[in-house]
Amino acid sequence: MTVLEAPITTDSRVANDVSKRDAMLARVRDIAAGPLTRDAERIDREGHYPLDILQSLGRAGALGSHLDRHGRDFVGAIRAMTEAGRVCGSTAFMMWCHDVCGLYMEQSGNPALMGARLDAHASGRTMGGTGMSNPMKTFARIEAMLLKARRVETGVAGGYLVSGTLPWVSHIAPDHYLGAVAAVVDGGADHEVMFLLDCNAPGVELRHCPTFSAMEGTSTWSVRLNDVFIDADHVIADPTRPFIARIRAAFILLQTGMGLGVAQGSIDSMWQVEGQLGHVNEYLDDRPFALQAELDDLTARIETLAATPYETGNDYLISVLDVRAHASELALRAAQSALLHHGARGYLMSAAPQRRVRESHFVAIVTPAIKHLRKEMARLMTPVTPA
Repeated sequence: MTVLEAPITTDSRVANDVSKRDAMLARVRDIAAGPLTRDAERIDREGHYPLDILQSLGRAGALGSHLDRHGRDFVGAIRAMTEAGRVCGSTAFMMWCHDVCGLYMEQSGNPALMGARLDAHASGRTMGGTGMSNPMKTFARIEAMLLKARRVETGVAGGYLVSGTLPWVSHIAPDHYLGAVAAVVDGGADHEVMFLLDCNAPGVELRHCPTFSAMEGTSTWSVRLNDVFIDADHVIADPTRPFIARIRAAFILLQTGMGLGVAQGSIDSMWQVEGQLGHVNEYLDDRPFALQAELDDLTARIETLAATPYETGNDYLISVLDVRAHASELALRAAQSALLHHGARGYLMSAAPQRRVRESHFVAIVTPAIKHLRKEMARLMTPVTPA
């Protein structure tokens, strides 16, 4: 066998994967340090939707590295989100919305969603979000399902007519799409269908939401559906619950990038004033070196879990829920401490520490919120009593 014919070893593949990830992350850092830093305040205070930045992140490979077709690099996806979140929590959140929408499409097994359409999504040429807040709360017995579907026979294969309203869905626009779930009203108990909804489909209406205290640049809308027809080409899962059970850990793990990013950005800002204010900041709790050590340890735990994102074991899922909750709690503590480290200058409306406090609140309440995570952990840790 000649050298040219030698097989690629496992070590070579790992080295290639790491090199590919490092190149992608270098591009993300350039975007974060350049246009994202320039527009972060505009995104937050003016509600600017940074579509051009999201598209550039797609071209950089940051929106598809977690997909099977690109090596299932969940660690790379989380690190990319973290790099963006250090500068702008809104952008990190939209990256997560986009990432999980791609996850739905690829894991659907539906050829209509897995070919050219998924390629366009992964590269950022098209954009899609996720309308899964209500379904995830429904499955946790927190809310009732807001969308209803009726089976209809039209054409060769038939489909569903879906109606109802999702009060807020992020990272969408009239030419975008989203993953959603509807309860099938004539399909028996606990039957839901998950589908990709085109925002420009007949019967879909996007309505403006009330003004939020942060995350205004995430292009968040209320989505109203009135007998929207969903055909087979748009079905992600039918029934839905087995699909959700299979992707739930991946869904939650990807979200940790938001919390890691806001926490790291807060720590970064603490060091920025250490030279001037360290002599008095040393009396504060949650100093940057201690927070950094905690963040590094949490990141290592997350990346270990991210190596097997489709595990479904009970202990594994509890660990995933735990790191997601820890990321929220650490983001809250780090953001508050950064504001205290900066003092009055951090309380200015244009100050990054003040913005990160509000971003950290969002990390803690977005589905699954801290209370939702703790509820699910308690359920999973409760022994099942034999009948």
